[in-house]
Amino acid sequence: MDPRASDRVSVKGIVFSDMQRFTIDAYVTDVLMPDLVGHDRRPAAFVVYLFLLRHCQQVTRDSVSMSLQTIATRTGLSKSSVQSSIRHLRRRHLLDPDVTATISAPVRRVLRPWARRPQGPART
Repeated sequence: MDPRASDRVSVKGIVFSDMQRFTIDAYVTDVLMPDLVGHDRRPAAFVVYLFLLRHCQQVTRDSVSMSLQTIATRTGLSKSSVQSSIRHLRRRHLLDPDVTATISAPVRRVLRPWARRPQGPART
């Protein structure tokens, strides 16, 4: 008998997962990711956008109140990288450039320009 066999323990159990689902539009992975990561060379901007988009979906609003430091900590990016990414996303109109985040109100409004509603029937 193998002496190590007695050291082996078989464990069976049930694992419960409290993971929430996060769905994203195909546009985000098919168009936006190659554009931000490949063309703009801003992979951190893509990470920040996904992070903010996920949190907006979680609270079912188009804006989220989150400081630069919180975003940095939760994404694993540096604070300056997050700040640069947010500037880039605002220039690209993926974050609302008209919403100014402050220290006391760090609101970020996430835009989805590809998901704009049609303006109604075309008039002739």
